[in-house]
Amino acid sequence: MILPAGEYRYEIRRGAELVAIEEDSLDERGIRGVRLSANGSSRFEAEAELDDAGRVRRLAVRYARGPFTRDASYEVADDFLRGSVSALAGRNVVAVKLGRFREVDTDLILFRALILAHLRERGEPRWTGRVAIIDSATLVAAVYKQSCHRLGSGGNLWIYETRMGDSEQIEIDPAGRIQSRRDNRGIEATLIETTLTPR
Repeated sequence: MILPAGEYRYEIRRGAELVAIEEDSLDERGIRGVRLSANGSSRFEAEAELDDAGRVRRLAVRYARGPFTRDASYEVADDFLRGSVSALAGRNVVAVKLGRFREVDTDLILFRALILAHLRERGEPRWTGRVAIIDSATLVAAVYKQSCHRLGSGGNLWIYETRMGDSEQIEIDPAGRIQSRRDNRGIEATLIETTLTPR
């Protein structure tokens, strides 16, 4: 496993205001994560099964805001991420072509840590590639070109550009755990609790 297994709890803030709490976990079965808005009005959750290389094989996501809910499930087959999104009485089929390294992101912090872990494993200080993104509100998958690069020689600070004009500064520890993530809109996620699984 290229990231430490365990449970991670993040506070997400805009300045002093608490925006959301995110709880993620990683074990031999995969990733599970939940982000709950501070006022309890919305909830986003994702569960991913990983393959032997630590890449997403199957993914189930859910979004709820008040009485409204959406569910989606995806599976990687060949070079595509295929799935369906269900909301109210409707169901939409979605298929997107994956990038060269088959990266998938749901905007939960542990998924971003996994992408950085793959990058570090390949020994690349700089990378640009296509990533399949699951929108956390609509649950629809789309592919965007993203890039990131390491700041300095220490390897703990990275700049991650999600889309044109949107970027994040990410601080990781030597094991690859994200300690903080701050975007150019002033939203910051900070790791406040970790429970590691004994090896």
